[in-house]
Amino acid sequence: MRTSSLVALVLASLATAQPSQPPSYPEQIQKWRATREEKLRAENGWLSLAGRFPLKDGANTFGTGSKNDIVFPAALNGTGPERLGTLHVDTAAKQVTLKLAEGVSMVSGDKSFSGERVLGTNPDKRDWVGLERLSMHVIERDGKYVLRLADSKSPVRKNFAGCVWYAPDEAFKVEAKFLPYPEGKALSIMNVIDEVSKQPCPGYAEFKLKGEVYKLDAIKEGDGLFFVFRDDTAGDTTYKPGRFLTIEKQPQANETFTLDFNKAYNPPCAFSEYTTCPLPPRQNVLKVRIEAGEKYREKR
Repeated sequence: MRTSSLVALVLASLATAQPSQPPSYPEQIQKWRATREEKLRAENGWLSLAGRFPLKDGANTFGTGSKNDIVFPAALNGTGPERLGTLHVDTAAKQVTLKLAEGVSMVSGDKSFSGERVLGTNPDKRDWVGLERLSMHVIERDGKYVLRLADSKSPVRKNFAGCVWYAPDEAFKVEAKFLPYPEGKALSIMNVIDEVSKQPCPGYAEFKLKGEVYKLDAIKEGDGLFFVFRDDTAGDTTYKPGRFLTIEKQPQANETFTLDFNKAYNPPCAFSEYTTCPLPPRQNVLKVRIEAGEKYREKR
């Protein structure tokens, strides 16, 4: 009797159990947006940036003292001595060497170091080094080197009110076709400080929105594609210079793929004055209102 009762209980339980439902589209978008905001708020995220300093060839002293070549913000006073060290740039060797002042140590990852070390400039793996509330790394732009500084206690990070978004709308989740350009094509991309760089452009996305056909030139980024675009919401409800959209995997030639403008997001320049964001090329300025993705909250 006991066995039959147990079997009946199990069968009843199976009959009433509901199969797990996959997350709805709005839930998927909310999860993606939560991850986006988490990265923004991270210790070395865009909200923490506190300085951008072009480096000259040769020695560049740095710290909070006024006699340094690079003077860190007053908010960092008390973070180590006035002279933290020297960055030596050798453009011929394409190398930047950090030499810490005597008695100064920094942290890389979870390891402390002192003395001298070469700083990597690989954009896919930033070589952050830090001391207390400050962190820094070196970036390379067309053979020139820039020191980027972050402050974990930055007021911008501390007072960030969060991103603002349009409600998820599947009308802006479109099917696009990837059409390749001849190999070696590059785009001339201008940034917000009028610098121009050449970016690899493997092809363009062609899609239909509100009954009209549009095209967006793509920039090759790792294994995927990166789009810089502007639409008729710019300067109204979205960031005036433009927005970004990323595709993780580059489609094959003439392959159809999903272009989801609900995942359009603001460039770092919408949050920080210490970034140099790319502007959309003329052909990526779309004459349509794309009321999807991230909006822009005016600074006050």
